[in-house]
Amino acid sequence: MSYFGCLDSVMENSKVLGEAMTGISQNAKNGNLPEFGEAVATASKALCGFTEAAAQAAYLVGVSDPNSQAGQQGLVEPTQFARANQAIQMACQSLGEPGCTQAQVLSAATIVAKHTSALCNSCRLASARTANPTAKRQFVQSAKEVANSTANLVKTIKALDGAFTEENRAQCRAATAPLLEAVDNLSAFASNPEFSSVPAQISPEGRAAMEPIVISAKTMLESAGGLIQTARALAVNPRDPPRWSVLAGHSRTVSDSIKKLITSMRDKAPGQLECETAIAALNSCLRDLDQASLAAVSQQLAPREGISQEALHTQMLTAVQEISHLIEPLASAARAEASQLGHKVSQMAQYFEPLTLAAVGAASKTLSHPQQMALLDQTKTLAESALQLLYTAKEAGGNPKQAAHTQEALEEAVQMMTEAVEDLTTTLNEAASAAGVVGGMVDSITQAINQLDEGPMGEPEGSFVDYQTTMVRTAKAIAVTVQEMVTKSNTSPEELGPLANQLTSDYGRLASQAKPAAVAAENEEIGAHIKHRVQELGHGCAALVTKAGALQCSPSDAYTKKELIECARRVSEKVSHVLAALQAGNRGTQACITAASAVSGIIADLDTTIMFATAGTLNREGAETFADHREGILKTAKVLVEDTKVLVQNAAGSQEKLAQAAQSSVATITRLADVVKLGAASLGAEDPETQVVLINAVKDVAKALGDLISATKAAAGKVGDDPAVWQLKSSAKVMVTNVTSLLKTVKAVEDEATKGTRALEATTEHIRQELAVFCSPEPPAKTSTPEDFIRMTKGITMATAKAVAAGNSCRQEDVIATANLSRRAIADMLRACKVEIPAADVYSVLQEAAYHPEVAPDVRLRALQFGRECANGYLELLDHVLLPLPSSLRPPGTEWVDPEEPTVIAENELLGAAAAIEAAAKKLEQLKPRAKPKEADESLNFEEQILEAAKSIAAATSALVKAASAAQRELVAQGKVGAIPANALDDGQWSQGLISAARMVAAATNNLCEAANAAVQGHASQEKLISSAKQVAASTAQLLVACKVKADQDSEAMKRLQAAGNAVKRASDNLVKAAQKAAAFEEQENETVVVKEKMVGGIAQIIAAQEEMLRKERELEEARKKLAQIRQQQYKFLPSELRDEH
Repeated sequence: MSYFGCLDSVMENSKVLGEAMTGISQNAKNGNLPEFGEAVATASKALCGFTEAAAQAAYLVGVSDPNSQAGQQGLVEPTQFARANQAIQMACQSLGEPGCTQAQVLSAATIVAKHTSALCNSCRLASARTANPTAKRQFVQSAKEVANSTANLVKTIKALDGAFTEENRAQCRAATAPLLEAVDNLSAFASNPEFSSVPAQISPEGRAAMEPIVISAKTMLESAGGLIQTARALAVNPRDPPRWSVLAGHSRTVSDSIKKLITSMRDKAPGQLECETAIAALNSCLRDLDQASLAAVSQQLAPREGISQEALHTQMLTAVQEISHLIEPLASAARAEASQLGHKVSQMAQYFEPLTLAAVGAASKTLSHPQQMALLDQTKTLAESALQLLYTAKEAGGNPKQAAHTQEALEEAVQMMTEAVEDLTTTLNEAASAAGVVGGMVDSITQAINQLDEGPMGEPEGSFVDYQTTMVRTAKAIAVTVQEMVTKSNTSPEELGPLANQLTSDYGRLASQAKPAAVAAENEEIGAHIKHRVQELGHGCAALVTKAGALQCSPSDAYTKKELIECARRVSEKVSHVLAALQAGNRGTQACITAASAVSGIIADLDTTIMFATAGTLNREGAETFADHREGILKTAKVLVEDTKVLVQNAAGSQEKLAQAAQSSVATITRLADVVKLGAASLGAEDPETQVVLINAVKDVAKALGDLISATKAAAGKVGDDPAVWQLKSSAKVMVTNVTSLLKTVKAVEDEATKGTRALEATTEHIRQELAVFCSPEPPAKTSTPEDFIRMTKGITMATAKAVAAGNSCRQEDVIATANLSRRAIADMLRACKVEIPAADVYSVLQEAAYHPEVAPDVRLRALQFGRECANGYLELLDHVLLPLPSSLRPPGTEWVDPEEPTVIAENELLGAAAAIEAAAKKLEQLKPRAKPKEADESLNFEEQILEAAKSIAAATSALVKAASAAQRELVAQGKVGAIPANALDDGQWSQGLISAARMVAAATNNLCEAANAAVQGHASQEKLISSAKQVAASTAQLLVACKVKADQDSEAMKRLQAAGNAVKRASDNLVKAAQKAAAFEEQENETVVVKEKMVGGIAQIIAAQEEMLRKERELEEARKKLAQIRQQQYKFLPSELRDEH
């Protein structure tokens, strides 16, 4: 029970005791003996709890004195082992007696099973608690021997119970010998004093602090006992006034004693006095530092004699290291361990006086005034942060029920003091390394090595994967630093000091992660191997730092330089050993780490390719075309999707399969990046914007794969409800989205009608993904200044203007340029930030600027809010740009839909019709009238008329289909047509009518273009041209009716739709008139008929003419019937609303 738990128990029991005392007096006065007995029992129970809590509180006060030592519970209880040994010996002796009955045999077997089971459980607990590997193995081995011997004995007992023969009795007696021997050996081993409990040693000061609590509790108990004795007499004879006076006196004494006890417990709370003493000592140190700072400012700080500056730096480093080791234990004591608070506070306070003296002495020997002030100021900052921590710890007092604001203040004080320790340590190490003094660094490395062998630690906070990731990154940083040291040893030996300091810091971080990583490893063997390799690396780092200091002192010593290079080689080799040990621990997650690094390299290579494409220097090889690479891209992307599925599935599988999946996915993304680069080059340098669109698409896939690999690594071995598993699922969705986007981009890259739309859709999706990252609570790895952000936002302004222009023109070329300009402009804004993947998002820079240290918290919140608003506004702008464009997929931002839903089919048909019409119009624009002789001027005029009329119809029809699509969206927005039809039959008919109309518009427009082309080429066909134009007008009318069925007549969309329909009708009429008036289509009215003079020949001519006339009449009748049948069939599929119109 904790100290404040004792205080709560005392207060609760005192309340129960007061109510019980009232019940005792009332029931004694009224003669209610049963209720009197119940009140006495309640008071007795409250007194027992009261006494237990007061005794525990007094003990905690005594042991909390800095001169006292708390008792320690032993690993085992020797008396328990002795009692069990004795009982087992007696049971075995009973089994060996010749006259042992069946009942005695069963009783002996029960005793043996009970005590051997208790011994095995005790061995298991002792093995789990001890840090001594020898003792751990011995306990486990002894428990196994006892268990095996017991199992053999039980078998012989069963045989004896079945038949009490002399043979079975002899076997039973023989089976008891191994058990007795195993129990004796275990008892002898457990009786080792090392495993016994250690009693508490309370100092005289601690005993004096305990006295008020003990005396108050004792007085209360005596008075309570007297009260119960007196109440018993009054229960027998309630009419005894003197006894009632005695009862009242006992009751007052009990109440006063309880009040004194509670007051004493609050005043004597553990650690309070020590906190006050430590606060006074730190205030004294701060005054000394202030005086030294004033003396340094006035250049009157006298140098300290009798000690070297190296010794002073060593003293400071030692004190700072000891203080840093006490920060977390002191905070833990302040949170919930009141009995340890005084010890930790006193230990920390005793290091500040020597730290202050050493800091003043070191500053006095420092020649540089800025370095003097920096040393004193940082020491003062450390003392002030420690003072704040002590004040907060005193307020918390080790009470876990403290208010939340106290706990938050404690966490903040711990963070401030940790940062102060790191700053001062860095300053001291830099000063020492600059002077070639490496003793402190070597001591730091040695201390980090020794900490790996210290006692057991608690349950690690993270998983092995978390520690593995950090250790791999730190080990690689050590390798880089070592290589830099080798380089500097030949060029600039004086710069080895900072590198040695960096090496020391990196190894300290590596060692701090190695211990929890070893605990979290799959088994003890792997954990021990990791610690051993890290310790070997530490010895190598210490030797390298020593050689670096020696070379700084003797830069021209070739032998020392050679030794440094040799030490560096050994350190690099041991870094590889550490990485191998980590890989053995979790080969799959290590492969994920390596794979993520490889994907980062692929992304960097793609960025370089984008630079070449933007500059117009990404040229094709030979006469290759994009079609030569399309199939390879699609197949490789399909393989990547399969690899991604395997990777996600193996997150919960074996490490071997996870490693194979990670390696396979990296190999596939490498092939995909290569084939996409070849495909982009085949497009030719004359189309750089499309090249950039294609490469950006595969770069998005690579980025998503990198995130997926990292998420898989984090989710390895986690259960289904773990946040890492949810993150894995989210990353997998993003991966599928980006691969799908790549496939659509590949299919649309040669489609003049949709490739710009596809590029803008891909950019929009990419920005949405980056916005999700921006909105995450994690701060960025690095920061940018607000000035950098303001300067870099000019590109966004240019991109916005370009987007508006593209939205007005609706030209695919402008749309492509808008998509790429947005990415390029935002990438420029990230040039000052060294990030893993350049994001196509300004908002990452905004986030880095918002988290700059000089930015106030309220300004940061406003900046992030405005960043989100700007992002959403920019996305809304892009969505508006996409609205009038033909789309290759559903517009971004819509939810998942059923592809078989009629309204979805209708919209897709409309968009497809618009795309076909735009392509046809573009083809018509490219057509030129063929050259004809001078005398055919009328024919030339006819061709111009036909072409202009066909172009007008194509343009008007394109506008009509787009207006119909907008009208449909308006209907859905107004709720007149649901996204999911409420009545499938009704809305299905409407949607089918709209689909039919859209298809007919597209088909009629294509026929019109073919007829116009035939007319231009000289294959004039009046009937085909006129019928095509009339069919365009008819399908347009049907489309208008289909859209007007449920629409609001006053809506803007319907007005635009009607205007577009009228334009199509006028263009069609113009074409029909031009065709009817064209001389090229006029037949010769005055055709000369040569009549044969002979009678027979004349009759033959008449018969032939009549035959031709009858044949034409029959063909006309058949054509009319066929037309009627076609219209009847079409009528069946018309919406119910439209049938009355026809």
